[in-house]
Amino acid sequence: MNLSKYEALAAVVEQGSLTRAAETLRCTQSNLSHSLDSLEKELGFPLVKRGRGGVRLTAEGERLMPAVRALLSSAEQLSQTASSIRGLDSGTVRIGAFTSVAVHWLPAVLKEFQADYPNVEFKLLNGDYHDVEQWLSDGSVDIGFVNVPCALDCECITLMEDRLLAILPLGSRFASYPKFPLVECETEPFISLLESSDHDARRALEAAGVQPNVRFYTKDDYAIIAMVEQGLGISIMPELLLKGRNDRLQILPLIPEAKRTIGMAIAASEKAGPATRRFADYVVRYVKANAS
Repeated sequence: MNLSKYEALAAVVEQGSLTRAAETLRCTQSNLSHSLDSLEKELGFPLVKRGRGGVRLTAEGERLMPAVRALLSSAEQLSQTASSIRGLDSGTVRIGAFTSVAVHWLPAVLKEFQADYPNVEFKLLNGDYHDVEQWLSDGSVDIGFVNVPCALDCECITLMEDRLLAILPLGSRFASYPKFPLVECETEPFISLLESSDHDARRALEAAGVQPNVRFYTKDDYAIIAMVEQGLGISIMPELLLKGRNDRLQILPLIPEAKRTIGMAIAASEKAGPATRRFADYVVRYVKANAS
């Protein structure tokens, strides 16, 4: 079986473009297109549709992709195990993370790991909770950072509890408050992540029986921070996300207190390759040593 054809298909699906997929695979667009055509002839049905908006899967392609991702994952696990036996410690570890982990944890962990295992490569995908869970489910990543409890059929390691905090414009009427009462979200303009992303704030508000006065929705954490800086409203953010930032904000603990629990999910844990397992150990060690 020629895995390169399936790798070509996965890259095209992930990038949504033949040009970007060819750049990722370091091949010509012509060679990539030839691989797809060859795979379609081999399977006996079309896999992708090409159009002005990019490349998308056919119905047959959609049905095939879970098996393709499982095949590529198994091949990578085999490669990692064989490399470990030879003492090479190589392979590719695919990681899905939300913003706060991608910014505040992964760079340091990757630096430490690469110093010890320079032959291991990484593929990093950044998204919200929903994105990471989807990547874990369909086999796009080997390790995903998640909100615990996690309903996925994965091994999940609890890493840290992270406080949720209110962020407010400087000079707001809450300037003298030591803590922010969640009930005030019912009257103050509230800036929210999209419903599929906003597990943290929504959980805290629902637990307090508060219906927020939502004026704006966005998928980007830092867009919310910028909007609060401009006085467009208030919001609720995890403490890790706000770590080390110098934004013009007032940051207050919540009443009642609310937290999220960050975990690390390992897809197909019983089959995870040695490099994947080793990287997970580095993450656990780093969080224990540095998270407070």
